[in-house]
Amino acid sequence: MKKALLVAFALLMAPMAAMAAQYEEGVHYTVINEGPGTAKPEIAEFFSFYCPHCYTFAKEQVPKIKATIPEGVTFKQNHVEFIGREMGVEMSRAFAIAHQLKIEEKMEHALFSAIQDKKQRFTNLDDIKALFVVNGVDPKAFDAAAKSFMVNAQMSKMKRDTENAKIAGVPALVVNGKYRVETGAIKSYQELLDIAYYLATQK
Repeated sequence: MKKALLVAFALLMAPMAAMAAQYEEGVHYTVINEGPGTAKPEIAEFFSFYCPHCYTFAKEQVPKIKATIPEGVTFKQNHVEFIGREMGVEMSRAFAIAHQLKIEEKMEHALFSAIQDKKQRFTNLDDIKALFVVNGVDPKAFDAAAKSFMVNAQMSKMKRDTENAKIAGVPALVVNGKYRVETGAIKSYQELLDIAYYLATQK
C-alpha cells in the first residue's frame, strides 16, 4: 500500500518537475522583485484599450484564464498609460471608473469595440462619459466616480505597478508581484498561460 502511494505521488509530481525544468529565469520569465511577493497568489494582466493584440487577448484568453485559473489564485487587470498619448491616462481612468461602478466586463468590451472595431476617436473624458451613458450609466454616477478617491488611488496603483514591473509592451502578465512572463520565447498564448500558472505556485 505504501509503495503504491509513493508511486502515485511520484506520478503526480512528475509533470510539475518537468514543467519546472522547462521554464527558465531570464528566458521564460524575469524576477522583478527580490523581496516578498503578494500576500496571496495572483496573476495580473497589463493591457491597453489602444492595443489590438490586447483586444484579441481580452476576447480569447481572458475568459480562458477566468475559467481555468488554479484554485486560490486571483486574476486582476491593469490598464497602462503609455499607449494612446494623452488619452492613455484617461483610458486608465475609464477602466478604474468601470471597476468602481462594478461594470468592468461590460465597459471593457464597449471601450475595446469602440476603439478597435468602430475606430472611434476619443479626445477627452467627456467622450468616454458619453460611451458610459450610452451603456446605461447615470451621468451623475460617472462624474462622482471619476472624481473619487478610489478611482485616483487605483490609477496611481496601476501606474506604479506598471513602472515597478518595467512593462514595455502589452498584453503582459505579472505573477505574484514577483515574476514578469517574457513573451519572446513563447510560441502561443497557451504557453503564456502555462508559464503564469506555474509561476503562481512559486513564492
